[in-house]
Amino acid sequence: MSQLVRTRNKSSAGRSEYGVGRTRRVVDVVVVVLLSVVVVPIVALVAVGILLTDGRPVFFRQSRVGENGVRFTLYKLRTMRVVASGPEVTAAADVRITRLGAVLRRTAIDELPQLWHVLRGQMTLVGPRPESDALASRYPESCRPILLARPGLTGPAQLYYREKSAVAPPNWSDVEAYYLQVLVPLRVTADQEYLRRPTLGRTLHYLLLTALFVTGLADVQRSVGSQTASE
Repeated sequence: MSQLVRTRNKSSAGRSEYGVGRTRRVVDVVVVVLLSVVVVPIVALVAVGILLTDGRPVFFRQSRVGENGVRFTLYKLRTMRVVASGPEVTAAADVRITRLGAVLRRTAIDELPQLWHVLRGQMTLVGPRPESDALASRYPESCRPILLARPGLTGPAQLYYREKSAVAPPNWSDVEAYYLQVLVPLRVTADQEYLRRPTLGRTLHYLLLTALFVTGLADVQRSVGSQTASE
């Protein structure tokens, strides 16, 4: 990871080829400002629900790899029990997920605090998943350039390969190895296809798909199926 974690004042040699242009940035700010009227009350209500059903803390925070490898602290509404340890990858049936957390994850409400990161320019609306330090350090070499892109609140990989895909088949005993060796290359390919041509139309397309997913009107998750291989 040392070659990825750089400060912004260092050589441009380590910078992402997938920069966020002016149009995407304007869309980011406008959408976040418009959504804030609805989002702030929802986050406040859910925060009370978390306190009443599972106690503190309300927010989950973790160091993530941001644009050009610069780390930032990401905030989400907590959906899992506070435990000492566990795998970095979370599948849909993970026993650590609380009852309320399962609803929040299915509707992506737990992600709403990340709109603050979008407003600050640490994230963008559509882009790759903001990866944790622990998983990013184990990415296949060919997939690491995606870690330099500005991470997104949603995106093709985050829509196509969600928690259902994270369930490793019986011939995989290590869920993290399955994620890194099988899912990450698929996710990176999906994200790169968008990032090579992040037009306004395509950006709005993924935002619409996300809205349909959140409201339960569409589910575009893809089955990994025969693409998996045994360890």
